[in-house]
Amino acid sequence: MHSSLPAAAPPVRTPRHAPVAQLIRGGVVEGVHYGSVLVLDADGTVAFRLGDPEAAFYPRSALKPVQAVAMVRAGLPLDGALLSLAAASHSGEERHLDGARRILRQAGLAEEHLRNVPDLPFDPAVRDTWVRAGRGPSRLAQNCSGKHAAMLYTAKLNGWSLDDYLDPAHPLQQAVAETVEDLTGRRVSTVTVDGCGAPLFAVSLEGLARAAARIAGGAPGTPEGRVADAMRTHAEMASGAGRDVAALMRAVPGLLAKDGFEGVQVAALPDGRAVAVKIADGAGRARVPVTAAALTHAGVDPALLTAFAGETVLGGGRPVGGVRPVAGLGAAAGLGAAADRVCVRTGAAG
Repeated sequence: MHSSLPAAAPPVRTPRHAPVAQLIRGGVVEGVHYGSVLVLDADGTVAFRLGDPEAAFYPRSALKPVQAVAMVRAGLPLDGALLSLAAASHSGEERHLDGARRILRQAGLAEEHLRNVPDLPFDPAVRDTWVRAGRGPSRLAQNCSGKHAAMLYTAKLNGWSLDDYLDPAHPLQQAVAETVEDLTGRRVSTVTVDGCGAPLFAVSLEGLARAAARIAGGAPGTPEGRVADAMRTHAEMASGAGRDVAALMRAVPGLLAKDGFEGVQVAALPDGRAVAVKIADGAGRARVPVTAAALTHAGVDPALLTAFAGETVLGGGRPVGGVRPVAGLGAAAGLGAAADRVCVRTGAAG
């Protein structure tokens, strides 16, 4: 079921990022975003690389599908919308909060058992409504609450302790680490703490792409296949209404996609093609068009991706430019001219 022993851990170094996107105003390059890009063909060979996809980095919430696979392997019985929420960086909409409550109820637990950091809802409109109602930060509203509820459920099913489920030495987190190494094919470089309080594992961008490819191509009924099917079918539960990652999964048939804080994006198709992106400065405005360009290198029809070509730059209220992938990435994509047509909300969570 699992692959052979993983290879050596990716090197920990200052990443050798390269220019991946430009902010153009009136025909002049006003800003440059650096980063790294990796594209895999269906047979697992590297079709395109830019920057330093071999260096160790933190995938942030782009690792959540891998964490969800680890939980399903450990017996988590969720499917459908609730399994999608277990892999989510959700917006804090009522359906997300209700879903987290349902997971906790199935486990015989309650919100007070969560150990993620209290926060306001991620989505700006949802957050504004929340604050106007006089509500403060809560663990349930924080964008990782679905994952944490599922972690508690998994621990409860296995008879593992609950209070310390976020300890890297906890059996749950050891199972997650084993799955990260299995799916990426590499040892974990380092372990730290993510923003929500869960352990975060350093992998390479290439390793992240390979993990996504294995999940997206998982056979029906397998842990990988169950997570992929749940996220693709319930894309809004894995993110939120109007979010670019949900729109991307709806736009490209069969695509599995997950974003993460600090400009991370991974996406994969059932046949094994996959892309992984890291924007060095964490900018969401570069993450989306670079991901779209990378997907065209993977063979996705550019016509499916015009809505993700890049944010429009305004001058006096009129379009005067946009954020475009660099030549060599964007040129092959055929997306540069579409930079003024973006129509999805950018911004990664988790």
